Amino acid sequence: MLTIIKAPFLWLGAILNYIQNHFKAMIFILLLVLIFGAQDELSNPNLAIVKIEGEILNTEDILEAVEKAEKNDNIKGVLLHVDSPGGALAPSIELSMAIKRLKTKKPVVAYAGGSMTSGSYYASIWADYIIANPGAFIGSIGVLFQAPNIKELATKLGISEQIVTAGEYKQMGTFTREWTQKEKDALKELIDDAYTLFVKDVSEARGLDVSKSDTFANAKVFIAQKALNVKLIDEIGSISEAKKKVEVLAMVKNPVWEKPDSVEKWMKKIESSSRLPIFSLMGYMK
Repeated sequence: MLTIIKAPFLWLGAILNYIQNHFKAMIFILLLVLIFGAQDELSNPNLAIVKIEGEILNTEDILEAVEKAEKNDNIKGVLLHVDSPGGALAPSIELSMAIKRLKTKKPVVAYAGGSMTSGSYYASIWADYIIANPGAFIGSIGVLFQAPNIKELATKLGISEQIVTAGEYKQMGTFTREWTQKEKDALKELIDDAYTLFVKDVSEARGLDVSKSDTFANAKVFIAQKALNVKLIDEIGSISEAKKKVEVLAMVKNPVWEKPDSVEKWMKKIESSSRLPIFSLMGYMK
C-alpha cells in the first residue's frame, strides 16, 4: 500500500523539481514561440494601409510607405487613409504623383476619415475609388498665398530693414511692407497657374468636365453627401467598407492587413498628444 501511494508523489516531485530547475529556459522558449508564432501569422500580409494625416509639409515618410507598398509583391492592394486639411503645393503634388504610380501596380482605395481637403484631396484624386465617412469634409479645391504685413509693428519698435536685391520681383511676398500692385498682379498670376493645374488634374482624375469647374472647384468645402453629388467621391461609408472595397479590387481570397509596429503606434500617440496648431503663412493650399 505504501509503495502504491508513494509512487505518484515521487513522479510529481520529479516533475516539479525539473520545472524548477529549468524554469527560466522554459519561459525563454515560450517567449520565442510566442514571438515567432506572431511573426509567422503576420509575415505575409497582402494588403497595406498608407496614412496621410495632419499638415502636408514633409512627406518623406508617406512617400516611403507608398514606395514600400509599390515594391512589395506580396501587397495586392492599398488603402489610403486620409485625415488632413492640406498643406504646401509641391508636397501635395508629389504625393498625388506617387499614388498615381502606385495605382498602375495595384488597386488603391482612398478613405476620407475626417478631412480630405485641398492638398490632401489633391493627393487622393488618382485612387481607383474614394470613400468618405458621412461626416468627412471634402474639396476646398483652391490655392492661397498669404503673408502678414508687419510694417506698422516694426515702425513702433523702431526696426528698419536694409536690403540689396537684384531682380524686379525679388522682394515679392515679403511681409515688412505693403506689396506693390505689380507684385500683387504677379502673385495672382502665380496662384492662378497653380489653381489651373489643380483643377485640370482633378478633372482628369475624376472624369469631370473642366468647363464646369465652378460647381466643384471654387474652393468650397463639401460634407460627404454633397461631395458625392458633385462626384468628388464615389461612395459614403465606413473604414470597414473601405477595407472591403480594397479586398474586392485586389481579389485576395484570404485578406491579411499589415499591422503597424507597436512602437510606431506608441510614438504616434505621443506625437498626437503633443501636436500644436501650425499656422499657414505662405504658399499653402488651403
